[in-house]
Amino acid sequence: MKILALDTSTETCSVALLIGGELIESAASGVQHSSKILPMVEALLAQADIALAQLDTLAFGRGPGLFTGLRIGAGVVQGLGFALELPVVPVSSLAALAHGVDAPRVLAALDARMGQVYWGAYERRGTGRMALSGQELVMAPDAVPLPPATTWMGAGSGWDHYHEVLTQRLGDCVGGWQSGAHPRARDVARLAAEAFRDGEAVAPERAVPVYLRDNVAKKMSAD
Repeated sequence: MKILALDTSTETCSVALLIGGELIESAASGVQHSSKILPMVEALLAQADIALAQLDTLAFGRGPGLFTGLRIGAGVVQGLGFALELPVVPVSSLAALAHGVDAPRVLAALDARMGQVYWGAYERRGTGRMALSGQELVMAPDAVPLPPATTWMGAGSGWDHYHEVLTQRLGDCVGGWQSGAHPRARDVARLAAEAFRDGEAVAPERAVPVYLRDNVAKKMSAD
């Protein structure tokens, strides 16, 4: 299986290629995703000595995350998918964040600004794939739902900004939190591989962002 994956949901822009069991990734910091993403794709394909036409599927971090970044990522995979007649696997950015943490249970939180976090509780299955417990939400950090009474690891920019509030809210449920964690294309690729095998790929026109915050998403759709 040959998968090209990208994630533009945060300030870090990353691209990955999963070819069989081999994975390579390129990442860049900053929010200039529109000017970085395609050159990064071209450079990674050249490094792997593979053409776009040889890919089996595309994958992207569908959100939640930065609105402009999500639109860029979705636009790139839609364009490539239409041009190459390839299916696309949308992957939750929170799931990708959780997958990259070395823990069986992860409370993934991204800073949603406006005093809120994007939130999801994930548990690792036997296959290694992260399974969502409950729903992905956007809310104030002092109102996040309490997970089942067990030990969880926190991760993501939401924890970087609100770890004191979150720790107070969650109490003994949290065994610690990992600073500086964010979604990466390598984890999007790994999750997409299993999703693709499970038949979860979609047509390019259905590769759309998931914002969670509807009022802002509707405003941006009018741009």
